[in-house]
Amino acid sequence: MSEEFEPNIVAFLCNWCSYAGADLAGTSRMHYLPNVKIIRVMCSGRVNPLFLVNALQQGADGVLISGCHPGDCHYLEGNFFARRRFTLMRNLMEHVGVDPGRVNMSWVSASEGAKFQDVVAEVVEKAKEAGPMDQFRRRQLNW
Repeated sequence: MSEEFEPNIVAFLCNWCSYAGADLAGTSRMHYLPNVKIIRVMCSGRVNPLFLVNALQQGADGVLISGCHPGDCHYLEGNFFARRRFTLMRNLMEHVGVDPGRVNMSWVSASEGAKFQDVVAEVVEKAKEAGPMDQFRRRQLNW
């Protein structure tokens, strides 16, 4: 019996916009896929690239970083820093052989619950296409 692969996605959401957008989707009873595990950060600029690698090592099949739209950052420039880091991280992942579709970024404001729902569906679909992630998982040593 074969089961359809259901990916695990770790989403780092900005407290001021994207997390509020996810909250709006929930309070508006919009159904989005339950594959996403949300981690609220104060700003998308706070997301260290090592957070992404660690999430993939811990078993995530994809990662999403979501923050305020450019120019609307609560901390003025945090989303610009996040965008730069994201571009570098995506290129690095591709260089080491990881499907770049596993690392995603979006801009979702507090009033865009429907957009958050669409972003989640897109990220989950990309992870399904890429299949299970096992390149970075920590292997247990048997001594």
